[in-house]
Amino acid sequence: MDTTPPVLQGPSAKEKKYDRQLRLWAASGQQALEDAHVLLLSAPGGSCVAGIETLKNLVLPGVGNFTIVDGCMVDEADLGVNFFLDEDSIERSRAQETCKFLKELNPEVKGYAVDQYPANFLRDGKDVLSPYTLIILAGPTREDEVVETASKHASEHSIPFIYIHSVGFYSHFSVQLPTEFPIVDTHPDPASTQDLRLLNPWPELTEFVHKKTDELETLSDHDYGHIPYLLLLLHYLEKWRATNDGEAPKTYKEKTAFRDMVKEGARRDNGGGGEENFDEAVGAVLKSLNPLEISSGLREVLDVADCQSPTPASANFWIIAHAIRNFHSNNAALPLPGALPDMKARSADYIQLQNIYKAKARKDLSEVMQDVRSVEKRLGRQSAIEEKEIEAFCKGAAFVKLVKGRPIRFRDAPDQMDWTDRAKYLCQELQDEESLLPIYLCFLAYDWHVKTRDGQKPITPDIEAPEATAKAMVDYTTDLLNHIAKSCGGAFDLEPASEKIEAVAAEMARAGGGELHNISALTGGMVAQEVIKIITKQYVPVDNTCVFDGITSKTAVFKL
Repeated sequence: MDTTPPVLQGPSAKEKKYDRQLRLWAASGQQALEDAHVLLLSAPGGSCVAGIETLKNLVLPGVGNFTIVDGCMVDEADLGVNFFLDEDSIERSRAQETCKFLKELNPEVKGYAVDQYPANFLRDGKDVLSPYTLIILAGPTREDEVVETASKHASEHSIPFIYIHSVGFYSHFSVQLPTEFPIVDTHPDPASTQDLRLLNPWPELTEFVHKKTDELETLSDHDYGHIPYLLLLLHYLEKWRATNDGEAPKTYKEKTAFRDMVKEGARRDNGGGGEENFDEAVGAVLKSLNPLEISSGLREVLDVADCQSPTPASANFWIIAHAIRNFHSNNAALPLPGALPDMKARSADYIQLQNIYKAKARKDLSEVMQDVRSVEKRLGRQSAIEEKEIEAFCKGAAFVKLVKGRPIRFRDAPDQMDWTDRAKYLCQELQDEESLLPIYLCFLAYDWHVKTRDGQKPITPDIEAPEATAKAMVDYTTDLLNHIAKSCGGAFDLEPASEKIEAVAAEMARAGGGELHNISALTGGMVAQEVIKIITKQYVPVDNTCVFDGITSKTAVFKL
């Protein structure tokens, strides 16, 4: 009797909609994005285009919620730079209008608008910021209260805080992450993630090598050309060790000699003129025959107190990291990821080899999991860490990254800014005529000038001559450079930085504090990219300040 085959389950409408991005950050990352609520604070006097463009690039991939806090009304100047307004928006709430048009991009996203200036909004109570998972402040801001409240809340509740500022052809953004921001899924280059353990094979792998290579010379040309290159390398490593006091090749010279040894094993008199598997083996020698060493990023994680002695309050990450630390101490190696690269081989041999690696990976995972459960029991934790979270850590342990967040530096009187720990770095950076650091210093100067000048209106040419604005910025940065030089304990050549500062200050003053849409759109794209990295906890975010020069089309990242 014929039976109807089961209906194949195709991708859901949501999976189709977000197909391309799911390939980048997977379902777990998409869920994190949909659970997020991003707050945008729009400082009075600014057009907030970079902030709105950031939200655009978060709404499109499906951020769960966003809120815009903006007390300004739309005017004609806004229509020239903000693409999320139209003529009917004039004299209406800018928060309401931009929110309305942003929500049209993705009906699944929830958007909210608050018709208040950030300072008034933040005075509504200490819990006003509690619903938000990430805060963005679009400058320039005159009120210290806004900056201090947002930054303090972010620090106390371990949530990210981003400051954006775009003027004319220049922009910058600074990221304040929690003091310890660990990332497991850093998405390293696939070529660098192969862990084949060729120098430390385990019994099951060694047994399979002997089974396939002990009679290597008697094999037919077809069989000879289908031995997986991984087994060939292990076979020739045994021969090398037999004549080198049991040692594997270590130096470049020794590895080159070993590579020649493998190359000579290929049969050249067959119909194909060579063996592809031997070519793969020769190509893998230099990158695969390396001793097991843990990366500096992982070592930094393993040295953290929470990793060495986790407490009941420790996050899941530190419980698993503690188990990984114990595993490495007991085995002189990290858990095996278990993945194999493609290679020329018979399907049956490749599957068997794959199963050997997967079995070893499962065994290592089991050991780590037992340690995790033991720590959970000892600490009296009520909920167990999910196995998939432990497995993900084991697979990516070699490339774990710990970013140590630093508070954002905001404008202040030059002699009040503490550069002690970064002064030497800044002095060296400012010697480079191509450095973009002077642009960042000019943004500090502009923010300071906005804060200290009389009046609440934006600095436009009809309010203040550009030359006066530029002079005020140059005076500020000159004092700031002298203070930085003093902080690093020695004099340095100010000339390269001073010339660049004068040019940047003149250009920013000429722009009158206004934004150019193309510059702010690009900046919004960059900020949104960093927001997605932070929310999904995948890839490595900027640490901690990024500057963009729209005249030369260059970007630079500084850790300040």
